[in-house]
Amino acid sequence: MERVCFVLKVRQERLAEYRERHRAVWPEMLAALGAAGWRDYSLFLRDDGLLVGYLETEDFAAARAAMAATDVNARWQAAMAPYFESLNGAGPDDAMAPLTEIFHLD
Repeated sequence: MERVCFVLKVRQERLAEYRERHRAVWPEMLAALGAAGWRDYSLFLRDDGLLVGYLETEDFAAARAAMAATDVNARWQAAMAPYFESLNGAGPDDAMAPLTEIFHLD
């Protein structure tokens, strides 16, 4: 099982709206994430906009590819892109570069 952690930056002026959008994630998006192998997926948001994501999956590259192949993910990424800083033309999924795990206590 791979443990994956990543960071993104949410625009300060859109924090409340971003939080609200995640209170009502589309059911088809939730189903697609599960079908693609995303497990224990959590997002943590700091008041300055730092977003930390964590998930577990058997194969992160395969899980990302499976999501990229879905229509619902394309629609969700397009809807979420305006909330983020520094995407440089990439979608949020493409901009989430995993952090290197340096310690784990099981």
